[in-house]
Amino acid sequence: MTVIVRVEGARCRIGSKAMLRADHFEIQCGQHWCLFGPNGAGKSTLARLLAGQMRESRLYVTFAAGFDPARDVHLVSFEEQQRLWQRDDRFDISEYSESAQDQGTQVETLVRSSRHGAQDEAVLESLLSALDLLPLRAQGIRFLSSGQIRKALLARALYAWREGVPQLILLDDPLESIDKASRRRIEATIARFLHDGNASVQLCRRLVDLPDSATHLALMQNLELREQGGIDQIRQLPAFQALQSTTTAEVDLPASSAAMTDEIVPGAPLIELRKVNANYGDKRILSDINWRMEAHHHVLIEGPNGCGKSTLLSLIDGENHKGYGQDLTLFGRRKGSGEAVWEIKRRFGLVSNELHNKYVKGWRVLEVIVSGFFDSVGLYDDSGSSQKSVARDWLQAFAIAELEAKYYHELSFGQQRLVLLARAMVKNPAILILDEPCVGLDDRHRAMILQTLDKIAARTMTRLIYVSHVEDEQPGCINQWLRFSPAPEGGHTLVTAPVSPRI
Repeated sequence: MTVIVRVEGARCRIGSKAMLRADHFEIQCGQHWCLFGPNGAGKSTLARLLAGQMRESRLYVTFAAGFDPARDVHLVSFEEQQRLWQRDDRFDISEYSESAQDQGTQVETLVRSSRHGAQDEAVLESLLSALDLLPLRAQGIRFLSSGQIRKALLARALYAWREGVPQLILLDDPLESIDKASRRRIEATIARFLHDGNASVQLCRRLVDLPDSATHLALMQNLELREQGGIDQIRQLPAFQALQSTTTAEVDLPASSAAMTDEIVPGAPLIELRKVNANYGDKRILSDINWRMEAHHHVLIEGPNGCGKSTLLSLIDGENHKGYGQDLTLFGRRKGSGEAVWEIKRRFGLVSNELHNKYVKGWRVLEVIVSGFFDSVGLYDDSGSSQKSVARDWLQAFAIAELEAKYYHELSFGQQRLVLLARAMVKNPAILILDEPCVGLDDRHRAMILQTLDKIAARTMTRLIYVSHVEDEQPGCINQWLRFSPAPEGGHTLVTAPVSPRI
């Protein structure tokens, strides 16, 4: 078989103290690898090395004759989503448009961009249909939900073709941020379009996400490639069994978390929405939303990709102006009755994909966490020693104290997620909004987050709004369950359902 890419003796520095080690790794045409390991193991760094995206790639990586990583490597990852969103924002010309809206890169344009040579309309239509992207083909990618843009990236990767050159597809947890129905479609689509004429590497943090399409398995831990070979062979090794552990240390909340800055008035609802709607242009997103969150509620919100979950949250926390002029009450006060947006924001802590995408290079971890006191992206005001002390307490609680001085952009995606949760909690918010907080986390860190959220619910006055696509992945404290359902007039509405028992 043709060796598409080979790594030999790689030593790649990550920051000032860490180094990736990969003595030998090669991918042959027709092989479909799973790269398995916990958060911070080095999977994403090795993938970037294979893709020719690191300076060290020219030292340690060789490609097959005629193979061009710029054209023949196709990436599906949260980092790639961030890059595309930021690029479209940079070239946004909506202020010069008569409609005041710039679609930016459309879904179909993005998918077609990976094919060099004649387009294959039959394959394109088949992919868009299989991934439920036909209704979105003319939609700008910046207006998609996180799950929808992941499907678009996957379609781009699987559509890739160049005559006489095998394609390499790098999939970083492609099932993350995907609703239950779409997960089945994606798994079937990947299995169908991966074949002997291309090769793939799927990065995986969780045992449950090991792909059925994988033919080979490589194990990574502590920035080192440890074991590799046929999947059945590697799954029998003690090293693989050890990586399956979900044991997590007991999390102790900081002492500062007990003193809340916002008292919740007994008997007053925290949030109340009556017949709230949201449109984008002519497209209805939310339709007649009615919801009352009482002071004792911890809420789970479920719904398919693109149904409006993130839009609903942005109406509440002050990010979206469409909440003004509607019957929306926060903490007993109608929204838009004279309060500043910062008065709303200071009562909320937030972890979301949108916030994650806003942090780019230049900020150290401690600065990111302290910025939570100011509800800013980055730190622009002087912070006091007490604020830094609280930030360090939360770093300690999440067992990531050693990351304090590192640059945020140098961390793995999962580590960044933990930092954002610490950022959300430093000001002891009245409501903690968690939009898929476990995205990018391995099993051990997911268990730690859920354990921590239950402690926050039990020991503080912070109330939770938790959004998740993953079955049985929510804190045990949930006592109000809301589900999005299609509305007759278009868009989605909320229905209250019995609390789903946690298994």
